[in-house]
Amino acid sequence: MNYTEISEAPESYRRWVGFSIVAACLRRKCRLVWGLETFYPNLYIVLVGPSGARKGAAMRPGAALLDEVGVKKASEAITREALIRELGQSTDSYMVDGVPILHSSLTVFSQELTVFLGYNNLQLMSDLADWFDCSSKWTYRTKHQGTDEIIGVWLNLIGATTPELLQSALPKDAIGLGLTGRIIFVYEREKGKDVIFPVMTPEIMAIKNQLLNDMNEMNIMSGEFRVTDAFRERWAKWYPTCSTNPPFEDNRFGGYIQRRGTHIMKLSIVASAARTSSLEVDACDFDYALSVLLDAEVRMPVTFSGVGSSDIASLIPKVITFIAKKGEVDFGELMRAFYSDADRNTMERILGTVRSTGAIDIVFEGSRRVIRCLDDQIIKGMKAMNPGYVHNLNKGGK
Repeated sequence: MNYTEISEAPESYRRWVGFSIVAACLRRKCRLVWGLETFYPNLYIVLVGPSGARKGAAMRPGAALLDEVGVKKASEAITREALIRELGQSTDSYMVDGVPILHSSLTVFSQELTVFLGYNNLQLMSDLADWFDCSSKWTYRTKHQGTDEIIGVWLNLIGATTPELLQSALPKDAIGLGLTGRIIFVYEREKGKDVIFPVMTPEIMAIKNQLLNDMNEMNIMSGEFRVTDAFRERWAKWYPTCSTNPPFEDNRFGGYIQRRGTHIMKLSIVASAARTSSLEVDACDFDYALSVLLDAEVRMPVTFSGVGSSDIASLIPKVITFIAKKGEVDFGELMRAFYSDADRNTMERILGTVRSTGAIDIVFEGSRRVIRCLDDQIIKGMKAMNPGYVHNLNKGGK
């Protein structure tokens, strides 16, 4: 976070890129055994926001650091067959009690996620969903109808896209199931700040060198992470209600809600590795993982805003975003901004829907009809698309 302080990217984008690059260094060499399950530190993270939100600005420094450390990354524009081949060719090993353990670890770092996914590419989405759980062996059929195996599958993914492109790439029926249930969507509606003169000072270069040293250490870490009693106490209090009392109610995120525990385990491993080389996951790692996840969940429902059966569903989030950025607009200005998408009657319906949620107010100032945003948090306005949204300030979020 200190190294990228001169970036215009939002803090949340930069933080999640940090999680992804630490995970990329750990690969399948690190794990946490939890009863009959084993958790590995791979994450599927997607930065979502409109053009100009500085998604690429957040990702590029992370990709450059991985290149300097020598972490294997997949090609950005790649076919399913080529990705399987790259994953199979990424095989490496580490030693456990003098015995070499094979693993095939690869990170996808895609600034244009829809280019990587393609459109309605159900087979690739199914493969990605399979790889998330890091099976010890993955079998696939080759072009010549034979079969082949990849040993120790481990895939880490971070990508960026806009809500519109994401929705066009995913079949509507697939949203909420399979792959999307395994992804942490990080939404921001605008860049973080203006940086007029971004200067790489000696202090920032020193931080970069420290980062590279840490990443090289993480790159050689291997073994089984242990959890402290304090971690177990935190987990015991949180886990029983993590899926039955979620931070929001949205059937498009049903699969994600059921995997919140998995995400916390993976994030806790990464948080521990970023803090220490002790292979010990403590309460502070759980707390940090949960706080970062809760922060992302506040805006997560906006990712699929506009996916619905209503004929105005896709326009509502655009209108809300426009009003939220302006603070207040008059009706004429709003119509000029959306004249190609909505006639007067359609805009009246949109404003009526959004107003009923308490996100805006409409007043008359002389001959002007003024629409005012009552809360600069766009997520409040998104209740228009998510009537069941129930973010509770007492659950640990901001």
